[in-house]
Amino acid sequence: MIPDDVIEQVRESADLIAIIGEFVELKRSGSDYRGPCPFHGGTHRNFAVIPKKGMFYCFVCHEAGDVFTFFMKKLGMDYPTAVRETARRVGITIPERAGPTGPDPREPLYQAVATAADWFSRQLHDSPEAGGAREYLGSRHVTLEQAQVQGLGYAPRGTAFLDAMKGLGLRDPVLLEAGLIVKRDDGTLVPRFRGRLLFPIHDLRARVVAFSGRILGTGEPKYLNSPDTPIFHKGKLLYNLHLAKHAMRKAERAILVEGQFDVLRLTLAGFEETVAPLGTGLSEDQAALLQRSAPHVILLYDSDDAGLRATFRAGDELLRHKLRVSVATLPEGEDPDTLVRQGGAAALEGILKQAIDVLERKIQILERKGFFGTLPGRRRALDRLLPTIRAAADPITRDLYSSRVAEVAGVRKDVLEREVDPKHAPTAAYRPLPPLTALPSSAEKTLLVLMMAGPPWTTRVAEAIDPEEIEFPAYRAVFEALVDNAPDRLDETAARAYEVLQAEAQAAAAGTDRTPDAMFEQAVNWLEARRLDRAIERINREIPLATEDEKARLANEKKRLAAERNAKRPTYGIIETARRKGAPGT
Repeated sequence: MIPDDVIEQVRESADLIAIIGEFVELKRSGSDYRGPCPFHGGTHRNFAVIPKKGMFYCFVCHEAGDVFTFFMKKLGMDYPTAVRETARRVGITIPERAGPTGPDPREPLYQAVATAADWFSRQLHDSPEAGGAREYLGSRHVTLEQAQVQGLGYAPRGTAFLDAMKGLGLRDPVLLEAGLIVKRDDGTLVPRFRGRLLFPIHDLRARVVAFSGRILGTGEPKYLNSPDTPIFHKGKLLYNLHLAKHAMRKAERAILVEGQFDVLRLTLAGFEETVAPLGTGLSEDQAALLQRSAPHVILLYDSDDAGLRATFRAGDELLRHKLRVSVATLPEGEDPDTLVRQGGAAALEGILKQAIDVLERKIQILERKGFFGTLPGRRRALDRLLPTIRAAADPITRDLYSSRVAEVAGVRKDVLEREVDPKHAPTAAYRPLPPLTALPSSAEKTLLVLMMAGPPWTTRVAEAIDPEEIEFPAYRAVFEALVDNAPDRLDETAARAYEVLQAEAQAAAAGTDRTPDAMFEQAVNWLEARRLDRAIERINREIPLATEDEKARLANEKKRLAAERNAKRPTYGIIETARRKGAPGT
């Protein structure tokens, strides 16, 4: 087996123009090179070699790939032989790695997905049914030639895909395992993608392993991804990384956006270091992939509430991997696609140059909302900033963050650092999940059950509380999924909690003694009281270390917080008295 890092070294060292130029007469055309296609025997210059992307593409027969693919298609080599031949030409010695010999058992899946990608691409170009897809691309200012270079395709309705794959000798079990077809309850087989514009998803070796399909017209879901298969795990890949990783190393930065069209638009504008997650929040594995290629990540998400939540979740994950994280803020109502279409590359470059550190962006938003103007507001601001400080795995970054937050919130740095320590205040990343056999019966559950009733409760609850106020990690994940209307992204544990809550919501709908408004008010009050409890506990820890003057100030602050807490939770005094007398807690 050839080590992956050696394969990457060989690919990056190869002179694609020189190698393909041995077989094709190439002439420069802008930043690309054009010539007659060596695969279908064309005489016109429809064959393009694109050095920036390390790929070739024919606009007639749609053959495409990298330097290894060229040797495989032109000279009939298998993949390892193509790598070795390229290595020989660039003077790299390949060390052999011990491992299993013989063909990769997953090869039929790679072949099936590659065949499907080629067929979908031809449909986009040639099929009358794909006229709507071509019109949609035109409305987004993407030419058919640009779409073909990016490998976009079209999945027709009906059974044309199944018929074509059978005609090419692909068996149903392979198509099923590759996620290209679906078996219905009645046993019939249908294509997974129907009536959708398809974006191919590549692995790090530039092999197509899956698709993301955008619906044309009305319907749900808007984007449909391939399922996880033996060759594709959506949490372990990033869209466009197979091409962007080279640009990332040169630019020493990565631009992370939310969707495939954003990647397409930015790439066409020259920002080739752009990638996107695959329809979910940024995962630990995806952050690790970025860490390999760039020291700095710029988050370029939408600036609405959902976009900001996704921005800060991604930012914390990247900080755990010791990356420098900045946030670029788009004008209100804009997304990366519309910004570049209207203002061009210069407009986006200006936005990127104004990107600020992810913690500074959080502070900026909190300042604008007036959080630092009152003591309760400062406490709430700290609750929102602490997860980002804790996420910073780089010790210098964490120290700088602690200093900055202590300054802006008006607290002593040593006090803040005790709060930051995960032993005293663990984050969701470090908290063990309790078993779901005994889900907490709490204000958190009440609010989630209300959210499941849909609008306007989803919005009302989201405006009243922050995700950090939900202590049970599975409930926090459900809260964020309901706010973003994305329950499909829940992991197994949170999905089980979601199902339990759904059942409780149905039971609640059947009848209750309390009105939803009363339930909402009581639950919010209890969460606020719990926050005040934490503030009082923090003061209790500070008092033994304080000077006499500070002790008096802290005692007064504690008294004020206790009064505020008791107003929020009137039964607190009764419960505490019962506990002191040995009665069981509530």
